[in-house]
Amino acid sequence: MFSGIIADIGSIKQASDRDGGLRLVIATDVLGLGDVHAGDSIAVNGVCLTVITHDVMNFTVDVSRETLNCTEGLDAIGAPVNLEKALRLSDRLGGHLVSGHVDGVGEVVEFTDLGESWKLVVRAPQTLAKYIAVKGSVTINGVSLTVNQVKDGEFSVNLIPHTLLMTNLKNLGADSRVNLEVDLIARYVERMMQGNNQQDGKEQSK
Repeated sequence: MFSGIIADIGSIKQASDRDGGLRLVIATDVLGLGDVHAGDSIAVNGVCLTVITHDVMNFTVDVSRETLNCTEGLDAIGAPVNLEKALRLSDRLGGHLVSGHVDGVGEVVEFTDLGESWKLVVRAPQTLAKYIAVKGSVTINGVSLTVNQVKDGEFSVNLIPHTLLMTNLKNLGADSRVNLEVDLIARYVERMMQGNNQQDGKEQSK
């Protein structure tokens, strides 16, 4: 589990084929790998990946073909990637609960400088749009953000200068593709409502 608060912008140093997927070597300057062990999880652009090996400045992960098919930005050598180590129970939850399981890929519609902040508008896949609500949380490339506006399948967030400085969102432009994870609570609420509807149907059929 993660919080969506990015600790470092790393880069994909190497990418080699592995049974249809990829083995990545990711370089990091300030994430701090001294307390990381093989088997630990690190979110890379919002994707929860398992550390295979590491040294002081690099760690290695395997990415399956399935993960590559439903995410963006994990297959380009040199690409900047947002990094976050998994939460400990004692950590502050500065963002929101993030699983690191990307729900889909969105497309940037607008990225506008407002002076004191930047407005980012993203078009979400139709299957995810229903989970995105004004003042709710959404994760873009692993970054926890608050939704400001929703219209049809598009939503907007505001990015403060600190967020741009600390993440790779500064590199986005129109038509950029981004990894999206919707709020876990929204998914559970939907599941609970489905259960209630099924129960109501059974009661009515008696």
